[in-house]
Amino acid sequence: MKISFIKKHYPGIISVIAMLLLWKLLALYFNSALIVPHPERTLITMLRLFTDVDFLGIAGSTILRGTAGFIISALLGILIGIVSGIRPRFNAFFRPVLVTIRSVPVIALALLALIWFRPGFVPVFIAMLTMFPFICTNVIDGIRSVDPGIVEMAKFYRVNHSRIIREVHIPAIMPFIISGASSALGIGWRAIIIGEVLSQPDYGIGTMMHAQQIYLNVDAVIAWTIIAVLISYIFEKLIRLSERKLVSWKET
Repeated sequence: MKISFIKKHYPGIISVIAMLLLWKLLALYFNSALIVPHPERTLITMLRLFTDVDFLGIAGSTILRGTAGFIISALLGILIGIVSGIRPRFNAFFRPVLVTIRSVPVIALALLALIWFRPGFVPVFIAMLTMFPFICTNVIDGIRSVDPGIVEMAKFYRVNHSRIIREVHIPAIMPFIISGASSALGIGWRAIIIGEVLSQPDYGIGTMMHAQQIYLNVDAVIAWTIIAVLISYIFEKLIRLSERKLVSWKET
């Protein structure tokens, strides 16, 4: 069991070891905790963060904001994506809006959100607009992947339009939704952290990173960064797990 696990994941394990080794070499080269702290010192700092009484509130606030932004973007992306995929005229109308949202720099969204919203909602707004284009575009591609012959046959037999969407389009777009969600979460967590760093809500990983940066606690900044990466990794794994469940459901 252990041997098969190592064989399956050894490239990733080697990659992690290589990064840690490079980190250690850089720490030895600069020999300054203000530039590159040693990995073991950062690990100790991270363990201390885990035992801090406010850790759950800080990490939980960031997770809640990320989840809220993802849910909002997913609902809008799926709804608008389905309509755009089915209605070419609406797709032509909405395409410039989608391109604009995708092209606007994250920092510009953050600066505008700081003017419009309270600090706690700024990261949610940024994450929502950052993740929405990925999900919406993937849903549109999923709708277009449906065989037109199946839709035409369903219409010929006068199948209800809502039933066509429910039993033809939605099963077809599910893999695309999972793929879009995975990509969206990857970029969305970065947007959440950027929003927290700029808006400074009472609780949040970005808030703590900014506070530690002010006091030049580089090891704490890196420790919070690793925690944010771990959270993103866990959510991506959950998405991939749901993808495997979907594939097994389709095969039965």
